[in-house]
Amino acid sequence: MSAAFVLIAALLLDAALGEPGWLWRRMSHPAVLMGRVIGWGDRKLNTGGRRRLKGIAFVLAIVVSAGGLGGLLSALGTLAEIVIVGILLAQKSLVEHVRAVADGLRLSLPQGRRAVSLIVSRDTAAMTGPAVARSAIESASENLSDGVVAPAFWFLIGGLPGILIYKIVNTADSMIGYRTERHADFGWAAARLDDVLNYVPARLTAALIALRGGQLGAWGAIRADARQHRSPNAGWPEAAMARAIDVALAGPRAYDGRMQEFAWVNPAGRREIGPPEIDAAASYLWRTWQAMLILILALSLIAGW
Repeated sequence: MSAAFVLIAALLLDAALGEPGWLWRRMSHPAVLMGRVIGWGDRKLNTGGRRRLKGIAFVLAIVVSAGGLGGLLSALGTLAEIVIVGILLAQKSLVEHVRAVADGLRLSLPQGRRAVSLIVSRDTAAMTGPAVARSAIESASENLSDGVVAPAFWFLIGGLPGILIYKIVNTADSMIGYRTERHADFGWAAARLDDVLNYVPARLTAALIALRGGQLGAWGAIRADARQHRSPNAGWPEAAMARAIDVALAGPRAYDGRMQEFAWVNPAGRREIGPPEIDAAASYLWRTWQAMLILILALSLIAGW
């Protein structure tokens, strides 16, 4: 069975079921298992000297292991592949988490802060309503790439080994890929490899958002804003989403109790935003998902995937 067929079926399965709580209360989600592996490596190896070398060796080990596991799982057949890929995609759960921020913010600012704290790593305790909305929209944009487009892309490129390698590297980056005293060296390889694996998917995500938002003509401005982002990839879907819903994103925000000045993305966009703009971003998550589905189907017909 073609990779495109498996991926389309998996995308539809994820869109229909999302993350069924009854299942993950009874067993560990693959992302949780990956997190345990990364946590073990961090505890056992991120000590003493030569931490960068240890980090490189650890990332190489988990990449080889994930690729090997993917090869073994591929032998289970098409139905198993569809289920596994569906589990590793995060479209419906992403939309639910983003909409939860809008719903919380409609009730009260503290509830909006509480909801957004579940999906961002920055300080939320003193956030204003517009800051909560910006954070939710930025997280929606970045995670559309990391949680949906990139896994789908790497499955098409490398099958189950490809998607599992991407997910383990992306998990490692989210846990140890920070420029902190503890992780600057040990997490260096995970962060750099994650940048490489997300290079094409991030730009593809931006293009799909811009296509659905009628903003392909603003590609030059999207590229200019994306290049100001501290990440080589995250700025692309953010910049495209900002123009699709006409809001300004990024700007000053606090991490670890310290305010940091970041450039505005789409600075001419609206800054006094709230639940309606979060809802608009959630709508674009589905519009982009639909565009990707059509693209995969078209490529399968043209290229015979």
